[in-house]
Amino acid sequence: MKNIRLKVARVELGMSQEELAKAVGVTRQTIGAIENGSYNPTLNLCIDICKVTGKTLNDLFWEEDEDEKE
Repeated sequence: MKNIRLKVARVELGMSQEELAKAVGVTRQTIGAIENGSYNPTLNLCIDICKVTGKTLNDLFWEEDEDEKE
């Protein structure tokens, strides 16, 4: 599943994938893969991304099941 929330948070900060990647110590390709849903990041990487973006784990990475939305 694509991570649109991460992309929105990054764009709101005016950051490129490259800039976010450098800030958290990964490659631009890793950030792109997280955003397009082809890579599941480690908890440590998620936390680092949250620190840089000023968001919580829930804000960026929590996926609700369809049943929970009702």
